[in-house]
Amino acid sequence: MAKAIFEVDVVLFKKKALHWCQQFSECCFLESNGYADEYHKIDALLAVQAVDCYRADGVNDSFLALEDFRTKHTLSWMLGFFSYDLGNEVEQLSPRLNGEMVFPALYFFVPATIVRFIGATVEIESENPEYIFQCIISTAIPTQVDLPKRGDIRVQKLFSKRDYLHAFENMQQHIRRGDIYEVNLCQEFYAESAVIDPLSVYEKLNSISPMPFSCFFKLNDQYVLCASPERFLAKRKDLLISQPIKGTAPRGKTPQEDHDIINALQQNPKEIAENVMIVDLVRNDLTRSAKAGTVDASRKLAVHTFQQVHQLISTVTCTKATTVSDVQAIKNTFPAGSMTGAPKISAMQLCEKYEGSRRGIYAGAIGYFAPDGDFDLNVVIRSILYDMKKGRLSFHTGGAITLHAEAEKEYEECLLKASAILTTLSAHLD
Repeated sequence: MAKAIFEVDVVLFKKKALHWCQQFSECCFLESNGYADEYHKIDALLAVQAVDCYRADGVNDSFLALEDFRTKHTLSWMLGFFSYDLGNEVEQLSPRLNGEMVFPALYFFVPATIVRFIGATVEIESENPEYIFQCIISTAIPTQVDLPKRGDIRVQKLFSKRDYLHAFENMQQHIRRGDIYEVNLCQEFYAESAVIDPLSVYEKLNSISPMPFSCFFKLNDQYVLCASPERFLAKRKDLLISQPIKGTAPRGKTPQEDHDIINALQQNPKEIAENVMIVDLVRNDLTRSAKAGTVDASRKLAVHTFQQVHQLISTVTCTKATTVSDVQAIKNTFPAGSMTGAPKISAMQLCEKYEGSRRGIYAGAIGYFAPDGDFDLNVVIRSILYDMKKGRLSFHTGGAITLHAEAEKEYEECLLKASAILTTLSAHLD
């Protein structure tokens, strides 16, 4: 493959590139929306057209097979996703729930073309970068944006409020009995016979809720439109990084209101307890992949401000042991502790029991393996899953339950997290 760098109007070229890639069966667009930390590596990246791929049904050892696939393509980009339900395979659990949205349990592809956005330039890696550049430049952007009109999509809750409060009370009973300390209870929202233009909806979602781990993923007729703020696991040389989020508060209407909300969030005992418990879980997960004595969880409870919410984010790192492969390190920490609870296996079993539907890609991870050996994976939250052929649209929200959590407040937090998606879809919630 050859590489070439071009100076462009990045905003316009990005929009053209996203329309150009819709002709292919596989494409993945990762967008940081200008957020950067010390582990930041990619501003934006578009991968298009599989030259090879691996997909798993989650029945056999999916991670081992992915290991073999990665070994074949060590010097290539690989992009894809892990379904949350692979956690059943990792922890040898027996799933009881069915799911309506049937994506593969695991899917990664090696792209024919990579378009990487770097400052005011794009780097195109392909058999013929100049040809790809010209194809994108000549792509017309539709003048008519096909977005849902208000009321076109009627979203239903899998849980009624009564159902949610009942599940919440059951979870707290398990906490009182000592079965778990914390659990992330999620609920599904869905619409049938939904007709949307996935790219237009993604662009609107990303404008309403620009996040550091935003993603547009297309696999044939199935789409993931993701506005995630959370990093599940990344690798930079031999350093593994996980940044769990626990603790959410809405944005204020004024700078002073924002300031007061941040102060309250930083001092909220419940939110702090949730975050600290998950940090402890992630630290234990990373120990399975770490060089002895290198796990560091000293950077806790940092407030990160996004367009709609403030969040408490902690950073846990370790030096990866040389005997542990990248895929094994992912398996050792999967699924994200922020989306399960503690202890992890018990929390996952209870989520299976009370949530009413399988999570699928929600609470799983999307990201990349790079040719230099690094990788980066998000947590799939704040995301729309859409099956164009079936016309089924789905999204989940969730929140942590602890002993002192209040059911009404947790329910309202779920609705707050759903608000950006409902706004994006101009949807009516039944």
